[in-house]
Amino acid sequence: MILFIIGLIILGLGGYLYGKYCEKVFGPDDRKTPAVTEADGVDYVGMKKWKNELVELLNIAGTGPVLGPIQGILFGPIAFITIPLGCVLAGAMHDYFIGMISMRNKGAQVPKLIQKYIGKGTNKVYNFVNWVLLLLVGVVFIYTPGDLIVKDLLHMDVNSSTIYVVYAVILGYYILATLFPIDKIIGKIYPLFGAMLLLSAIGIFFGIIFTGAGSLNQINGGTFLSKHPLGQSIIPVFFITVSCGILSGFHGSQATLISRTVTNEREGRETFYNMMIGEGFIAMCWAAGAMVVYNELNNVGIPATLMVGNISTRFMGTIGGIFAVAAIIILPITSGDTAFRSLRLMIAEQFSIDQKSPIKRIMLSIAIFIPAIAILIFAKTDKNGFNLLWRYFGFMNQFTAVFALLLISVYLKIKGKKYLIALIPGAFYTFIVSSYILHADLGFSLDSRFGFTGYQISYPVAFVFVLFFIWFVTHVVKSKKDEISKLDK
Repeated sequence: MILFIIGLIILGLGGYLYGKYCEKVFGPDDRKTPAVTEADGVDYVGMKKWKNELVELLNIAGTGPVLGPIQGILFGPIAFITIPLGCVLAGAMHDYFIGMISMRNKGAQVPKLIQKYIGKGTNKVYNFVNWVLLLLVGVVFIYTPGDLIVKDLLHMDVNSSTIYVVYAVILGYYILATLFPIDKIIGKIYPLFGAMLLLSAIGIFFGIIFTGAGSLNQINGGTFLSKHPLGQSIIPVFFITVSCGILSGFHGSQATLISRTVTNEREGRETFYNMMIGEGFIAMCWAAGAMVVYNELNNVGIPATLMVGNISTRFMGTIGGIFAVAAIIILPITSGDTAFRSLRLMIAEQFSIDQKSPIKRIMLSIAIFIPAIAILIFAKTDKNGFNLLWRYFGFMNQFTAVFALLLISVYLKIKGKKYLIALIPGAFYTFIVSSYILHADLGFSLDSRFGFTGYQISYPVAFVFVLFFIWFVTHVVKSKKDEISKLDK
């Protein structure tokens, strides 16, 4: 319980102080924002500050800050420290600077920013990774809410024909949200969803404080850093598992989306940085709720998706539990729609496809949804399809974050600002994603190929990638500084 409270203090106080520091480093001013200068009534639409905040929170909060922490707490109470520290120093910082850099560049998406500040070669690699990620996000966030609706609300078999009807309804909503102006659908309904999301997290928080404190202790008979039931290493697996509660590359695509609706640069800290702190709070509550329920049931083998209902009912009762589950169903839906929307905008931006034309928006959307449907069918019909889909989704989510941290580091160094606030997290996550994909069976299985069970080879090789990341920042700045200075004048 003490570590949980300490973690919340780190998240709240640390978030306030470091958020102010990040704001000072960037230096927002009174210049006109893209919502004003580029207004088109479709994607560039000025919205009120509170609405931007809620839309941003719902955009970034998929199932990650729920399912991730439920699995992450199996590493022990250390999660109550790593989640808030990572959120403050990496995740919220990442979201703030990506949103603000985009705002200074007419609301440009991350691929265009990478091309400008780093180069076309890096942009091509990032485009491939990020487009695949957004496509996977959209598919995952049809699959998971669809199954939760059928299982927990309709109490039916998730393998029955009903599941495809539910998938079709969710997909239909995504198509509408992708095609219509942002303030016509997303801006109208998100405030209600935002209230549901926050109320469910607050309900679990108070349930933990008043009824769950006695069971909020070491999990599985472990200590501060418990031995994971499957023997997984905290580095890198924990930071891949608890991505959205700490750092998520997907957030970059959402921050740039909202950079087109913010009407004052000084609203950036509350809209981008603080909303990630809000997601960190959600992650902390679900991690604590999972620890209590795992201990009370004395069973750490319960799948994370089943734990959602157990935690909700334990702390909020039957009616409150249904409310909480409904909020968790909404979470991925409200991230999936904007994932597809962001993918449309990025492809349009890359190939200069005018999105003011309804016909061109429809044709581009069709090109996106056809492969999405194919992946969804594969994930549902293949025995291991969804497990494979989810693992690649988790890795690529963090991989895209490394590109974003590279972008922020280069941008700040070019501008003569304190770039270490992005360089250090970038180097750390370069080590995380490199060691993970080098070691994992879905990657190169490097250690097992040479007869090792640990990371004896993957860690040293990953460290080489870290050195390359640091060198690359300096190399890019030397070659791009004069060019960028002329473009930004």
